[in-house]
Amino acid sequence: QVQLVESGGGLVQPGGSLRLSCAASGMTFWLYAMGWYRQVPGKQRELVALITRRLITNYADSVKGRFTISRDNAKNTVYLQMNSLKPEDTAVYYCAAGLSDSASDYWGQGTQVTVSS
Repeated sequence: QVQLVESGGGLVQPGGSLRLSCAASGMTFWLYAMGWYRQVPGKQRELVALITRRLITNYADSVKGRFTISRDNAKNTVYLQMNSLKPEDTAVYYCAAGLSDSASDYWGQGTQVTVSS
């Protein structure tokens, strides 16, 4: 079965950086669009960044210029490099995969990112 396992979350000061990783298994990785979503309590889950199998990327306006999504098909892994982090980036970040460009058929368990001084 498909498994998505996130890592790399944690506590960081404002202005700092983190890199999230998502290792996928049980799927033909290169066929899937991969995405990162985030959710804070009481709010809907929102798309942060997405990369299609053709390497087309899409970002939420709030993270453009600060976050970069990438994928390594040889390692079945997708990354989210997060720079210039702000307190409002604090959320649980979820990795997702899908055969459509919405990348929302399968989900990881989530990893907490907290931006605070």
